[in-house]
Amino acid sequence: MKKIFSFAVIALAALAMVTGCTPAPKQIGLQLYSVNRDMKDVDASLAKVAAAGYNVVETLRSPECFGLPAAEFKALCDKHGLKIVSTHHSIAMNPENEAEVMNQWRAVFEGLNVMGAKYCVIPSFKLGETIEDLKAVCDYFNKVGALAKEYGLKLGYHNHAFEYEVVDGQVKWEYMIENTDPESVFFQMDVYWTTQGGKNPVDYLKKYPERIKMLHIKDDLVIGESGKIDFEAIFNQFYKNGYSDFVVEQEMPRGPQDEDPAARIARMWEGVAKSAAYLQAAEFVK
Repeated sequence: MKKIFSFAVIALAALAMVTGCTPAPKQIGLQLYSVNRDMKDVDASLAKVAAAGYNVVETLRSPECFGLPAAEFKALCDKHGLKIVSTHHSIAMNPENEAEVMNQWRAVFEGLNVMGAKYCVIPSFKLGETIEDLKAVCDYFNKVGALAKEYGLKLGYHNHAFEYEVVDGQVKWEYMIENTDPESVFFQMDVYWTTQGGKNPVDYLKKYPERIKMLHIKDDLVIGESGKIDFEAIFNQFYKNGYSDFVVEQEMPRGPQDEDPAARIARMWEGVAKSAAYLQAAEFVK
């Protein structure tokens, strides 16, 4: 896969030489969790994100992001040509004080409106051990999603592998899709965790074409290097379904315990840059 990456970069350079210009940049997104270990200087790190080849970001939390109020964070993103598409944020259920929980969600949605985002995605949630537990979660998501609509936003849920466990004869993730309101709740499919859960992302894109409105594009580290995930088939089906919003997510690079922290941070930035270059060069990414 490293050879594929090299050929992709060479192809882009060759095209620039022949035509006298570089191809128009695609909308390549990054979940900022990917570089969370180096966000102390938010301005400098956002500059690195843009330099790495991204022009869209999904952030963490709202109405504050990395210690900055929504307006200040958006101003820095604007400065570096980064459009905020979404955030990851979660608030636990509290049936005994639902009004306060909904007020907390209102603050989240107000912040996202300031940032100009489209989506608010719950990154993970305690789903319980029974269908009754899962139904209560779905009912909660429906209420929060209905509130999000009042702010012009869409509420999503992001999967890991555990959502593909079976409870009372039903796959949890499938039950969630089939028992949430399509008008209030969508799903952000993490293609890596879907495969880790023993499922085929393309099969689910075909089964639920209207419910999966956003993708997390993820690999062992650099997108496309492992050869384990058929990104071309995934993108083709996602576009066929009529959707196009995606962001790259990269876990912190693994290495020996005694590795120099600065070296690991450098590998982190190298990985996100290589992923952007791979997607920019891939003909199947529009």
